[in-house]
Amino acid sequence: MSGKIVVVGSSNTDLTIKMNKLPKLGETVIGKDYLRSLGGKGANQAVAAARAGAPVMFITKMGSDEFGNEALKNFNSEGIDTKNILIDEKLKSGLAMIWVDDKGENSIAVASGANANLMPAEIIEKTNEIKSASILLTQLEIPYETVKTAIEIAHKNNVKVILNPAPAFQLPDELLRMINIITPNIHELEALTNIRLNDENDIKLAAQLLNEKGIEYVIVTYGSKGSYLSCKNEFIHVHPFKVKAIDTTAAGDILNGALAAALLDNKMVKESLMFASAAAAISVTRMGAQISAPYKNDIIEFLTKKAMEVTVS
Repeated sequence: MSGKIVVVGSSNTDLTIKMNKLPKLGETVIGKDYLRSLGGKGANQAVAAARAGAPVMFITKMGSDEFGNEALKNFNSEGIDTKNILIDEKLKSGLAMIWVDDKGENSIAVASGANANLMPAEIIEKTNEIKSASILLTQLEIPYETVKTAIEIAHKNNVKVILNPAPAFQLPDELLRMINIITPNIHELEALTNIRLNDENDIKLAAQLLNEKGIEYVIVTYGSKGSYLSCKNEFIHVHPFKVKAIDTTAAGDILNGALAAALLDNKMVKESLMFASAAAAISVTRMGAQISAPYKNDIIEFLTKKAMEVTVS
């Protein structure tokens, strides 16, 4: 595996409460248990890519507090290059509150903290690091102008760009043209395209609209229904792996990190998506965000087992 992945994005601490059902507006639900763990879309993806075998550099901003110190220690233990992580002396580290029901579905509220203070000028200072990467992986949990700056630097220097558009909103065409791979879930695809998605034909129409705007590959994740891969001449449904989900938190992030790692390992996009889908499937059988990310050997073993099951059946 040559080159490296640079992840530009958010880092949070997650407080997760397991409960029978998600609370409605104004309702109090007594939870079963809670878990404090490390999260944030950028951090989750960085850890997932590192565990999947890729060299990873992470660019983020955290507070100089207990949560930030704990996260930094963990990134180092995962073998992630942390020399470009920025510390904000005034703002707190990001915090997410997560509610998970018995089906593994979740609701999430995020206080961005220092994530919201990662500025474009600070990304420009990291230009040489982005230029030296093979892949830039980023999301939308940090300021839009900061994401745009990172993508512009990568595009100008022929670095492959993967954007996980979460949380989603409509993006300008000039930005979309600089993205190689975009990975919305079904709700994010609706937000990006303003197309109501009622069936597979609608998903195809919306995905191909993004292809027409210049994105070579559109990967649409759809939870327990699997994912879709759309490119210029092809639209395929990648069926899900059957597992018993206990917590879907960060499944999309694990998929993105593993996808980037597989692409860095010179796998084709279809093969990379299968590898990434397997990583996500493993992650939903575990509680937590980063802690649920599988290692490369786990993913290979899982794929081998599933292939054997198909052969036997």
